[in-house]
Amino acid sequence: MAISVFDLFKVGIGPSSSHTVGPMRAAATFAQTLIDQHLLSDTRRVEVRLYGSLSATGVGHATDRACVMGLMGEWPDRVDPTSINARIQQLRESGRLLLAGQQDIAFNWKHDLLLLDESLPYHPNAMSLHAYGENGLLSEQTYYSVGGGFIIEAAEAASGIAPTSDVQLPYDFSSAVELLALCNKHGLRVSELMMANERAWRSDADIRSGLLHIWSVMRECVEQGLRDEGILPGGLDVPRRAAKLHRSLLEIGKPNVITSTLSAMEWVNLFALAVNEENAAGGRMVTAPTNGAAGIIPAVLHYYMKFNADASDDDVVNFFLAAAAVGILCKKNASISGAEVGCQGEVGSACAMAAAGLADILGATPEQLENAAEIGLEHNLGLTCDPVGGLVQVPCIERNAIAAVKAINATQMALRGDGKHFISLDRVIRTMRDTGADMHDKYKETSRGGLAVSWVEC
Repeated sequence: MAISVFDLFKVGIGPSSSHTVGPMRAAATFAQTLIDQHLLSDTRRVEVRLYGSLSATGVGHATDRACVMGLMGEWPDRVDPTSINARIQQLRESGRLLLAGQQDIAFNWKHDLLLLDESLPYHPNAMSLHAYGENGLLSEQTYYSVGGGFIIEAAEAASGIAPTSDVQLPYDFSSAVELLALCNKHGLRVSELMMANERAWRSDADIRSGLLHIWSVMRECVEQGLRDEGILPGGLDVPRRAAKLHRSLLEIGKPNVITSTLSAMEWVNLFALAVNEENAAGGRMVTAPTNGAAGIIPAVLHYYMKFNADASDDDVVNFFLAAAAVGILCKKNASISGAEVGCQGEVGSACAMAAAGLADILGATPEQLENAAEIGLEHNLGLTCDPVGGLVQVPCIERNAIAAVKAINATQMALRGDGKHFISLDRVIRTMRDTGADMHDKYKETSRGGLAVSWVEC
């Protein structure tokens, strides 16, 4: 399967790529299918069934709301996050839903949106949608939200074969060994090799403008997170800290990244907190590669760009391209879904990606970049996904800050070496996959184990 940098970095909304972005895309796709099959005008009722992790933490992750917005014809990259609350409230009061933005139908939140205590095969994040006419069922489809906003239909999941495309990449790779061999054979940096692959889809100008747009959304997310204060929604009464921390750091003055290590760490923490607080509030986001881990990559890149006088747009483009190379490896050979392999697949993958991106723009060799990614991922192995209250808040927000600092440290360690190290990135990714398979389901985005249970017991 050919994966683009724009598959890993997608504009969406919070709080979750697998539980919010993916389900909204699935519901919108289903609504569009009704149009394409000329069934929309005959539809009188729709029913949404959520299974597994989508059901267990669906309310806390706004899965129910995302499905409804998708049925109304909204897509995660285009919907106005500030409009959702009012539109959901209006729907609840009126009991009417404008399907695909065109067909007015009755919708009963309690009876037409079901959170079922059962799982479907193939993936924990499963949902099915059903459209009914006057004489019964018109259409149905089952979707799996497999992490990072990616969705696949039931037939694709059952086949066990990844969806294919007609795109032929000049430097296709499925392992870090293959990636390094291609770089060395053709004298390319990782970002250069990725740029050549991206040309199979887009022109250089489109690639550059697309990545700079991704960066602008990330920057705005940080800035919004630095402005907003108050309590995060969901009932845990978690206070937003980024704005207050920002004011405190401004009083200290601009940090010196060479001599003021503690100050540098605080700025990186700040940027990650700002992003993930905004994510928890349901704001505009970029999956990187997921929403649960969305603060790590922008925190590392934001810090580099803000406090490096020589930083340029070229650095932004190369950072994303190199980071995506590692994200591709994680997705192809393990998973970026917390419901499938735990938080190691989200925060761990993002940490490795951020380390790779930073290494590339700091002049790392391909071997040093692979080492940086390996260090970043290795020290997140076994990380569970146990969100308190089913919300992407505790421990998710702080976890992003810790991993952002860890990514920078991984890069620094790798740059001090020659790229030779004991455990390869490929082995660490396989270990993440195997660890996820061995991990009990209660530690994989169900809020039925770990910190989620500890909080309840307190």
